[in-house]
Amino acid sequence: MKRIDGRRLNQVSGEIVDSAVNVHGVLGPGLLESAYEVCLAYELRERGLSVRTQIPLPVVYKGIRLEQAYRLDMLIEEAVVVENKTLAAIHPVHEAQLLTHLKLSGHRLGLLLNYYVPFMRDGIKRIVNGL
Repeated sequence: MKRIDGRRLNQVSGEIVDSAVNVHGVLGPGLLESAYEVCLAYELRERGLSVRTQIPLPVVYKGIRLEQAYRLDMLIEEAVVVENKTLAAIHPVHEAQLLTHLKLSGHRLGLLLNYYVPFMRDGIKRIVNGL
């Protein structure tokens, strides 16, 4: 796992937020999460960032590593976890899901992006894992 300093982490998260706003501006609300994910990945790669999508995240259960227990929607620069949603409202369970992904993966920063909003700025939640 690549560790990046706080300044770079904030820079990357800023690029992700700006890219999500651009994607939302072009597509608007109402599409499936997968459409936003592929467009966001394209936008971020165009900006020169590394992007991996639908990454298996294992969990250890009774001493057995189960490889397909979870999936990260996106991992940007091997540092920022992105969870894409298209929901009428974000609830605490969605924030808990992202925090669980951060803890299991050992990453510090995650962004919960909900595209089902009139203005993307209202659909962004930053979650920090205290490690």
